[in-house]
Amino acid sequence: MQSLNPIMKTDYPDPDVIRVGNAYYMVSTTMYFFPGCAILRSYDLVNWEIVNYVFDKLEDSSAENLEREESIYGHGMWAPTLRFHNGIYYIAFSSVDIKKTYFFTTDDIENGKWEKHYMDGFFHDLSLLFDDDGRVYVTYGNGDIWITELEPDLSAIKEGGLSKIIINDTDDVYLRYEGSHIYKIDGYYYIFLIHWPKSAGMRTQVVYRASDLNGEFERRDLVIDDIGNPGRGVAQGGIVDTPDGKWVAYLFQDCGAVGRVPVIVPLTFKDGFPYVSDDLKIPSEKEIKKFLDTQNLAKDHKYDKLYTSDDFKYDVTKTSHPDLKKQWQWNHLPCDSGWKIKHEGGLEIKNTKIATNLVHAKNMLTQRMMMPKCCAQVTVDVSGLKDGDVAGICAMQGCYGLVGVRNQSFQKELVVMVRKKEEVDRFDKRIDYLPGNVVFSRIIDTDVVTLKICADFTGGKDTAYFYYDAGDGMIDTGINHKLHFGLDHFTGCRFGLFNFATKQPGGKAIFNDFEYEA
Repeated sequence: MQSLNPIMKTDYPDPDVIRVGNAYYMVSTTMYFFPGCAILRSYDLVNWEIVNYVFDKLEDSSAENLEREESIYGHGMWAPTLRFHNGIYYIAFSSVDIKKTYFFTTDDIENGKWEKHYMDGFFHDLSLLFDDDGRVYVTYGNGDIWITELEPDLSAIKEGGLSKIIINDTDDVYLRYEGSHIYKIDGYYYIFLIHWPKSAGMRTQVVYRASDLNGEFERRDLVIDDIGNPGRGVAQGGIVDTPDGKWVAYLFQDCGAVGRVPVIVPLTFKDGFPYVSDDLKIPSEKEIKKFLDTQNLAKDHKYDKLYTSDDFKYDVTKTSHPDLKKQWQWNHLPCDSGWKIKHEGGLEIKNTKIATNLVHAKNMLTQRMMMPKCCAQVTVDVSGLKDGDVAGICAMQGCYGLVGVRNQSFQKELVVMVRKKEEVDRFDKRIDYLPGNVVFSRIIDTDVVTLKICADFTGGKDTAYFYYDAGDGMIDTGINHKLHFGLDHFTGCRFGLFNFATKQPGGKAIFNDFEYEA
C-alpha cells in the first residue's frame, strides 16, 4: 500500500490552497506547459482533480512558441498565489522569462474564464493579502522579504503606501528566504517561508508573526523533516482552515525525477504561533489519517484521476481542435496548424519546424508521471513520416528518453534515444541543439507500432524502461535510462507524445489508444 505522504504522487510544486465553503482549491507552478496554472479541487484534502485552467497562453512570445533557438524551459509561470475576496477569485504570479507580474480574476473558479490583468513591478514568489480594512498587500522576495501595498484594483503599487523589507536573511544558507505565503488570523499577520540553513542539512519551513505590519516580526521554525527521504526537506506552501476550525499546511518535497510533490501537514496554533510538533517533525501517518477522518465532507464524490488514458475520439463536427482531457498539457504553446483530432479518431501531429532533438519538438502533448511507478503506451501510425522524422513516446525531461520510429533514408527504424545527466550538466538546454544519443535501433517493416515506457521512482531509482510491438508482441529493448530532475527544465518527468523533423517539415504521425497505468 502506498504511503499517505507525499500525498499527490506527482509534480505540483509551490502549492497554494484556499477553501470556499466545503471545497478546497489548489494552484501550483506549471512553468512552460499550456494551458497553464491548473485549478485543482478537493473535498477531503486527500483526493484532488483538475477542474479548470487559468490561461491558454501568456504573451505568445517566440520563446513560448519554441521558435528559432528560444524556449522557456525552467522559466514561465512560477509560484502563484490564490485568494477569494468579495465574491472574486484572484490568482497572481510573476513570469520569470517575461519579467512581468500578472493577476487573473473570475467569479467562477471551476467553469469561468479568467480575465488577465497586469501589475507594475516584478514580485518574486508573491503572496496576496486582502486586509480587514480594505487595503491590499503583496509579500515577495528572495532573502530580503518585502511587503508592499497595492492599489485596491491590484493594478500598481500604491503611491505613498507601505513598502518595506520586513525580513532580512543573515544566516549561513544554501537557500535564502523565499516562497512567501501571507495570512491574517485572529489579529496577527503570519508569513510562511522556505529556508535552507546549512546547519539544518535540508530545506525547512519557517513562520514569522507580527501584530502590526509596521512592527517587528518574530520567527519560529515550523517544519524540519524529510519524512524518510534523506536531505530532501519538506517546505514551501500555504495553509488553509477546515470548516470545523482546524488547520493544515500544504507544502512540497523534492522527490527526484518525478518532481516536487505536495505533502499534507496538520497543524494547530500554540502560543499564537502555528505549531506542528515539538521536534518539528510531521505527524505520523496514523495521526494524519485520524485528523483527515474528520474532514471527509463528500465521501461519495467520485474524483477524476490526475492522469488519464485517451482513445483520441472526440466530437470534431465543429472543430478539429476540441478541448482535450484536462490531464493533458502541451510542452510550450501548440501550433494549431500542427495538430488535430481526426474525424475517425486519432491525434495527428504534423511537423511545422525543423528540430535537432526532442526538447525542441513542437506540439508535444504531455502528462505528469506518477510515483512510485507508472507506465504508458500508445499506438502510432508512422506512414506519413518524412525522411529524418522521429515520432513516438518519451519520458520528457532534460535527461529525456524516447522510444519511437525514425524515418532514416526512407527506412523505418525503431530507436531508443536518450540524453544523459552529464550532458545536461555540460550544456545550457535553452541553446543546446545537440541530437539525442541512439542507444537501441532495429529496422522494422510496418507502419503501425505500439510503443511503451515504464518509469520506476521507488527509493530514488528514477529509471525509465522502453518497449515496442512491431507486430511480434511487446518486446523489451533492454535499455534502462536514468532520469534526473535538473535546473535546466526544473519540472518533474512527463510522458510526451511527439513528432519532430530533423530535415524538412510536413511529416505526420497519428497517435491512437493511449493507455496510462499507475
